[in-house]
Amino acid sequence: MVENWYEGWRHVFKLDPEREISDGTLDAICMSGTDAIIVGGSTGVTFENTVDLMSRIRRYSVDCALEVSTLDGAVPGFDGYFVPIVLNTDRAEWINGRQTAGLQEYGSFVPWECTAAQGYIILNADAAAARITSAQTELGEEEVIAHVRMADRLMRLPVVYLEYSGRFGDMELLKRARATIDGARLFYGGGIDDAEKARQAAASAHTVVVGNIIYSDLAAALSTVAAVKPEMAEQAAAE
Repeated sequence: MVENWYEGWRHVFKLDPEREISDGTLDAICMSGTDAIIVGGSTGVTFENTVDLMSRIRRYSVDCALEVSTLDGAVPGFDGYFVPIVLNTDRAEWINGRQTAGLQEYGSFVPWECTAAQGYIILNADAAAARITSAQTELGEEEVIAHVRMADRLMRLPVVYLEYSGRFGDMELLKRARATIDGARLFYGGGIDDAEKARQAAASAHTVVVGNIIYSDLAAALSTVAAVKPEMAEQAAAE
């Protein structure tokens, strides 16, 4: 991976350590042409299931990053690490409390050259992440844009993540967020269950994250790769 290890990612699959995935499905995901696999989840993440999933992904050459949502799941050996900071919550533990607690315990071991903060804006009240963090999801457009500016311009976070987790989001809002951002990379995740939705999200987000559909419709999940990265379809046609 290069110095700015996530900057070239256009399409990413996200796998939850708590959810079962067959060897065949994992093989298809890792060989799909996606730019990376992110491992992470909101509940049930343990050292054991994270190590197990990482070791299975490691058989492939695809980049593999860990989203560190719990200290129990902090596993060495990934290509990169994301540390989520939930921006739209008034619970300080999800802004800097758990993060500083983790640094007190593991700060000396953090591979800083491949670790990046993610400024999460969670916009689906039904998502597990929203419930756990008490995220204030019912935000107007200007409120969301204010959070984007806070993350990008004041906090200088390297990644701003609009997360709808299970529901397809507002593409006009995503477009405006992209226009607002100056230095951060804009990630989008939520409700992408076919190629068309993937294309819509890719029109504004720097990086499109596809997750839940992997477990219910593998063919649909795989179709999102070429939708976001048309060069993959051209390559397949040439072969």
